[in-house]
Amino acid sequence: MATATSIKLDDELKGRVQHLADARQRSSHWIMREAIKQYVDREEKREASRQDALRAWQEYQSTGLHLTLEEADAWLAKLEAGEDAEPPACHS
Repeated sequence: MATATSIKLDDELKGRVQHLADARQRSSHWIMREAIKQYVDREEKREASRQDALRAWQEYQSTGLHLTLEEADAWLAKLEAGEDAEPPACHS
């Protein structure tokens, strides 16, 4: 269910949105809704990535387990070449 939300835009931005809406043969409402949707989608992905990185850092701090850049690159090169490669063992 959609509910109405108001947003205040300065005249310049409102004009830019309207200009784009006219050029795309869309309503300014559609342009704003699409812009907000794309922003939220992008920021949710960015936040998920940030949370993954924080979890990985916390795990490293508690275990000390890691791969070197060379080990990770070699494993990824094998995967890219289509080889069935087991991930290298982590070490501390």
